[in-house]
Amino acid sequence: MLIAGAKIESFSVYPKHFLKKINSYLCVHKKVNMILTVDVGNTRIKAAVFEGNSILESFVFSKNEFEEKIKKILEKFQHCSDLVVASVGKIEKQSFWAFEKELNIHFLTHEDPFPFVNKYATPKTLGIDRMVLASGATLQFPKQNRLVIDAGTCITYDFIDENDNYLGGAISPGLRLRYEALHNYTAKLPLLPFKEPEQYIGNSTSEAIHSGVANGFVYEIDGFIDEYRANFSNFIIILTGGDADFLAKRLKNTIFANSNFLLESLNQTFQYKIDND
Repeated sequence: MLIAGAKIESFSVYPKHFLKKINSYLCVHKKVNMILTVDVGNTRIKAAVFEGNSILESFVFSKNEFEEKIKKILEKFQHCSDLVVASVGKIEKQSFWAFEKELNIHFLTHEDPFPFVNKYATPKTLGIDRMVLASGATLQFPKQNRLVIDAGTCITYDFIDENDNYLGGAISPGLRLRYEALHNYTAKLPLLPFKEPEQYIGNSTSEAIHSGVANGFVYEIDGFIDEYRANFSNFIIILTGGDADFLAKRLKNTIFANSNFLLESLNQTFQYKIDND
């Protein structure tokens, strides 16, 4: 726009100034698309809202709170355009479709593109949560051997080599399952809540249970890591899951601990799917 009285040689200044103002306004007021990722586990549901690769907020809630919590998240983050789900727990897909008028719903499946070659002998039985973790490890840590340890209801170990081949891993009981097994399959052992053992030698039945469960949990994971390290170089260990914080300070091996790794991997796997469909 020309301002009355301005000299003609000053005309070139005004478009630049005007565009700068417009760009600044658009940066502040533009609608930003956000992605809501949801991990339906065996015990609880975890969710996070992403803008790009940044987590804006994360959430943990029970399955009977699902509808109420998702509504509140969408009320707070009204620019969410997509909801991305990885589910191994028991929750009806219809619960998600209730929100299809508000945003696009995506259930990750074995048929989606993944950034690794799946060499599991029974690929259709590989849990989608394990596939998402392997995908996140492949995308975040390229060209190295990766072991992903997810310490939740079960402990899962997933190994992706430096050539992006998913080779498999292991599954064993998590902390809570170990306590429950001792109680359910014996006559007199009590069901205890988790507690870090006060000492290595338990001097009561309760302390012996805590020592056996917690220390056995740690020693098992360290043993697996030692075995992988002995056979592979150029190696990174990624630790995640509900018990990651406890393990991070107890394991002797150097690890990359991130309790939100599955949610981050969900977001990255969805972006990979968009780029490779």
